[in-house]
Amino acid sequence: MTAKTQTMSFCNRPKLITGMSVVGEKEGNGPLGKYFDVVEHDPKMGKTTFEKGETAMFAEAIEGAAAKAGMSVFDIGALFAGDLLNQLVSSGYAARDLPVSYFGLYSACSTMTEALALAAATVNAGYYETAACAAGSHFATAERQYRYPLEYGCQRPPYAQWTVTGVGCSILSAKGDGPAITHATIGRVVDYGITDANNMGAAMAPAAFDTVLAVFDDTGFGPDDFDGIFSGDLGRLGSEILRDLCRERGIELGQRYSDCGEMIFSSDQECYSGGSGAGCSACVLNSFLLGKMHEHEYNRILLVATGALMSPTTSFQGESIPAICHGIILENDL
Repeated sequence: MTAKTQTMSFCNRPKLITGMSVVGEKEGNGPLGKYFDVVEHDPKMGKTTFEKGETAMFAEAIEGAAAKAGMSVFDIGALFAGDLLNQLVSSGYAARDLPVSYFGLYSACSTMTEALALAAATVNAGYYETAACAAGSHFATAERQYRYPLEYGCQRPPYAQWTVTGVGCSILSAKGDGPAITHATIGRVVDYGITDANNMGAAMAPAAFDTVLAVFDDTGFGPDDFDGIFSGDLGRLGSEILRDLCRERGIELGQRYSDCGEMIFSSDQECYSGGSGAGCSACVLNSFLLGKMHEHEYNRILLVATGALMSPTTSFQGESIPAICHGIILENDL
């Protein structure tokens, strides 16, 4: 990575050796339901609050990912994780019961790709042999923090999105089998003046566009060099805006492009413009996308996950919504 680029290239090719996805019932009933490892039908996970349930989902995903990799949590060098709640309580409370160094990360719905980028950098440099990357969200906890009490039952505009209940966890290793993280592009904060907290797609699409351009400029790759290009929960409106912005620059994303927020819910699940939340791209990556790479249906993919860097306080003050997007390139060894 030079001063003129946003992209890190990893010569030691840290491997994503396994992934784990734990989701709620609504997500399990969606189009990708068969790919998820665990579908929890109790949103509180047997606990007394939704927040404690979200914490339990983190623990299940992290411990499950380690077990799938043939290791225990004691073997993990560091945990890079984050969620949507104030002070990262879900991931932080899960980490307090794990014997592992913890990097608490907040990049809103782009937290999974930020975690993978930072973990890949440390594994590539030899600081850790293994690292776990986790991101999650919960409809019940995020909605009442950012918008309205659940009991209020407010009407949603058609461009709104549904926060995914789920946690995805990846295990990165300096050795082993699995697709390699070969590049990570660190996004810049972009703000086009959107103030509507329901309109996440419009707020985040310009940041996704900025990072997609950076990926292509820094690596020399173009859309045709990828088997799949996936954005992290722009939803139907935001993904169309991204397509339009790319088209204005002469870039046609075509059929290879999909959005995790569109993929995770079907049109008949009444999720408006699709899914959102830090758990959205994390769960899609660690189930469907990783599975397709293991089957060599995809051999090189680009995942660009987007996040809205707002808070309830700034929204109440009428502030606009700045957004960020981080990208990673995953490649199979051929």
